[in-house]
Amino acid sequence: MPRVALVTDSTASLPDDVAAAYDVTVVPLQVVIGAEAFDEGTPGATSERVAAALREYRPVSTSRPAPALMLETYEALAADGAEQIVSVHISGEMSGTHESAQVAARKASVPVLTVDSRQVGVATGYAVLAAAEVLAAGGSAEKAAAAARSRAEASASLFYVDTLEYLRRGGRVGAAAALLGGALAVKPLLRIHEGSVASLERVRTSGRALARLEELAVEAAGEHAAVDVCVAHLASPERAEALQAKLADRLADPLQGREVWCGELGAVLGAHVGPGMLAVCVAPRLPTA
Repeated sequence: MPRVALVTDSTASLPDDVAAAYDVTVVPLQVVIGAEAFDEGTPGATSERVAAALREYRPVSTSRPAPALMLETYEALAADGAEQIVSVHISGEMSGTHESAQVAARKASVPVLTVDSRQVGVATGYAVLAAAEVLAAGGSAEKAAAAARSRAEASASLFYVDTLEYLRRGGRVGAAAALLGGALAVKPLLRIHEGSVASLERVRTSGRALARLEELAVEAAGEHAAVDVCVAHLASPERAEALQAKLADRLADPLQGREVWCGELGAVLGAHVGPGMLAVCVAPRLPTA
């Protein structure tokens, strides 16, 4: 069986120890604060710094990895003995990262299978882990890529934002939608649908929105025998930890002893949703062969 390497990008939100344990190579996106650009995960591109810049109305934007960086990554893996590569990335509707991977794949010295997860955040990360588990069991690159697509498609990414303004600034929702949300003083509940941010519900207060987010996560777990669950936030740790505890209790059966991950959203995704964001990803585990 050819040796297969696994690549993703920093928006997949995999903890460093998890990426290392599964031998996943992570390519950083960049955060641009004012006139300075920083790789995600470095001291200049922390979630705290992004949240502070957004509150201060300083310009914050993000940038995909260039095809040259992706190719450099692939060639380094090939030089280290990889004969094939599976490269799993954030939704192509939300970022040009997958496009960079495709461009680099055409020039790589070994075959590269690129996967557009059509997801964001840890939903992409869980897709990567599904691919890693297939490879660890001796499966092919093609089966690993298929597992990543299947798990991403089955996952639910649900989130609450205090305001749609940051998504509007980054072009992730239209100006009309953002204006409507602000004019009605509603608290938006959103989801990732077909690779893009979509409106799910509008709730009058933040308290009701967070309670509804909990219910929607429980509904998303549904009748699945086994799920992984992650709670993410930007500058809202108390609310995230409260939701983590509630979901750990209510989803104890499908979690099967696994913990509910909880952590702060990375700087790149945080730049587009703003302080106060709270998200839940529910990712059904794929049946084992």
